[in-house]
Amino acid sequence: MLSIAWAPLYAHPLPDNHRFPMLKYELLPEQLIREGTVPESAFFAPVPPPAADILRTHDGSYFERLRTGGLTRQEERATGFPWSPQLIEREVTILGGTLECARRALHSGIALNIAGGTHHAFRDRGEGFCLLNDQAAAADYLLAHPALGVSKVLIVDLDVHQGNGTAAIFQHEPRVFTFSMHGARNYPHRKEQSDLDLPLADGTDDATYLALLHHTLPRLLDDVQPDFVFYLSGVDVLATDKLGHLGLSREGCRQRDEFVLALCHRHALPVVVCMGGGYSPRIADIIEAHANTFRIAADLW
Repeated sequence: MLSIAWAPLYAHPLPDNHRFPMLKYELLPEQLIREGTVPESAFFAPVPPPAADILRTHDGSYFERLRTGGLTRQEERATGFPWSPQLIEREVTILGGTLECARRALHSGIALNIAGGTHHAFRDRGEGFCLLNDQAAAADYLLAHPALGVSKVLIVDLDVHQGNGTAAIFQHEPRVFTFSMHGARNYPHRKEQSDLDLPLADGTDDATYLALLHHTLPRLLDDVQPDFVFYLSGVDVLATDKLGHLGLSREGCRQRDEFVLALCHRHALPVVVCMGGGYSPRIADIIEAHANTFRIAADLW
């Protein structure tokens, strides 16, 4: 049975007309249970991790200002969210969920977080709806505990936006290989340098996208020889996405997830999946695309 991190506080209340679709964090677990993809017992309640597990990745003064409401107005605006103690509780809980997913995946092969994939968070600042970098923190956690047997991590970031924070965090860390396949002309306007960046033209379709992924990822697994994979499965690659600018269909997005997860399964690589972005105007398009990720995982594992 799958292990899935989720807590009600993932669906954090935001001002009216805010463009971030918090509702998906309520609807996605309901959909997965209702359709029988997973039982309710598949979900576990994540908890905030010890501060040391955050400070291994994030700057101490930044985390203190984040925790106590000391961000400047400009810093808060860059995150895209109005600050509140409840928001910070949400962010550290999501990070704790990805950490626990990493521990569980070592035993079960896979674990998924209903949220997470906060790849725009740098060591010392937040950007683009990302305040703390959950996958980076979980990768650092695995590497800091040699008894877990993880000496090389591959981060596969297929969100439509470049994982700029993740790339910067691991710029000088050879044990983590960062791979980002993203819209060339999309946010962030100033890209960082991942270990491998594949920028895509606006309107890239299913066939082009999938051919590039099929050509690249198997070779990466051979070259990098990771012990562990983090997969950021953002559904903002959809043609319907208002912030994405790519041209994938829902079926193309499903085939993307199937290829990545089947490859990890075939190579017996433990993998943690985080949902990342999705901004289609119809919430049903977002939920259905995210649900496909869990359906594939349930079929494989």
